[in-house]
Amino acid sequence: MGNERMNTRGIDAHVWQQHAWVNRLQSVVLLLFMGGFLALLGWLLWGVFGIAVLLVLGIVAVAFNPSASPRWVMRMYGAARIGPERAPGLWAIVSRLAEGAGLPAVPELYYLPTRVLNAFAVGTREQAAIAVSDGLLRQLNERELVGVLAHEMSHLHTNDLWVMGLADLFSRATRALSLIGQFLLLVNLPLILLSAVAINWFAILLLIFAPTLSALAQLALSRTREYDADLNGARLTGDPEGLASALAKIERVQGGWLERIFMPGRRTPMPSLLRTHPDTEQRIARLMELKPALARADAPAWSRMGLDAHSVFGAPVTRAPRRHFNGLWY
Repeated sequence: MGNERMNTRGIDAHVWQQHAWVNRLQSVVLLLFMGGFLALLGWLLWGVFGIAVLLVLGIVAVAFNPSASPRWVMRMYGAARIGPERAPGLWAIVSRLAEGAGLPAVPELYYLPTRVLNAFAVGTREQAAIAVSDGLLRQLNERELVGVLAHEMSHLHTNDLWVMGLADLFSRATRALSLIGQFLLLVNLPLILLSAVAINWFAILLLIFAPTLSALAQLALSRTREYDADLNGARLTGDPEGLASALAKIERVQGGWLERIFMPGRRTPMPSLLRTHPDTEQRIARLMELKPALARADAPAWSRMGLDAHSVFGAPVTRAPRRHFNGLWY
């Protein structure tokens, strides 16, 4: 979703604005779709009163959508803060990206001690943090790392974390109401059968499948936001090839050892509907389509970070990723 401060010279501004509106529309439609299930379940369970209650709760959720403290999330992952004095080059790049994205504050940087190639952002535009893993810092070159950081910065700029948090609230509420409805149906089933009351099979099927459909909408929303972050990140750096190269390397390196562990000798394709992220090949293709336009832009010259991961973070992490007691996998 457009940002006037991002680099736009050499790019058709109308095309970018059109892209921003399409993504806004997709996000709004998917959120309304998820909210519609909540309203429908509320009506099935409690009639008009149920819809009214859910409407009030929905307004409260939109107005006060909670977000976890970035430092608390980083503690859950066992991440350590990277201060400007520890990696000044890396901090300089993050500061420039934050300024270009129009963020009011520079996100905190954290080091995640895992060989998994990963980076993620948490928090809000005003108070955010970005984590980069040991594997990412050692496997990606400078150009690729800048592309990944710009992608995460774009998530913060467009408030994607808030949007996805709201979608998660809708999805969890749908699952809860579905369980309540199924429990009430099970308790009252003997009475319904003995009374020879006509059963509304549509309502029953909706109670059963509403959580699944809501989850699919949430996944579709996630893919939409990832595409948007890719394109806005490329516009921020003026170098779509950097992020495209990073995505290809992450797919090659990470996919390789995951497949050797779980499905040696074969690929494990996942249906597109069940992915949180778009297909890597599609993401790369979309990014490379921007190359001719951005090549004519006055893209910023990203200076060298001077980051030597070994001297800053010591020996590389060699332990295999595992699931931790808090449910996180890294």
